[in-house]
Amino acid sequence: MSHPLVDLAREAIRHYLQTGEYLDVSQMPGDGPPRGVFVSLHDPPRPGEVEGELRGCRGSIRPLGPTLYAEIVRQAVNSAVDDPRCRSVEPDEVDTLDITVYLLHPEERVHGLDELDPRRYGVIVEGSGGRRALLLPGIPGIETAEEQVHLTKRKAFIRADEPVRLYRFEAEVLR
Repeated sequence: MSHPLVDLAREAIRHYLQTGEYLDVSQMPGDGPPRGVFVSLHDPPRPGEVEGELRGCRGSIRPLGPTLYAEIVRQAVNSAVDDPRCRSVEPDEVDTLDITVYLLHPEERVHGLDELDPRRYGVIVEGSGGRRALLLPGIPGIETAEEQVHLTKRKAFIRADEPVRLYRFEAEVLR
């Protein structure tokens, strides 16, 4: 059984693929204040795999929607149809997707790799000129802070030797 916010993300994708419109959550009970949200979609893992093929992962460090539910709807749809790294999700695939919703806590500045732990914290790197990227916590295969920062720099097109400002954040990971 999945978390209710994961169910909301799945329903938002299903609704959008059927209608071309965002799911209206304005009357849903239990909604909360907006916060940063990422939604990650994967195909089911093949035998021997920890995680299936990435089908989309989109989000925002700071909320763009007026409420938590609205933000989840927006990011779930963006993950399904607007991640340039992945082919869009088809309607008949929605029920088979592994969906993870990340509810982000505010980021905090850190001053060294010793303050990072890729299992506990996501990381944001910010280079000169405002280039920045984020890597979520708990990514399979990323074991060290060095790996985490290296990959995040690459994602932001920041040279390996370029100094960066580092930020960490925790996330509630819902499946």
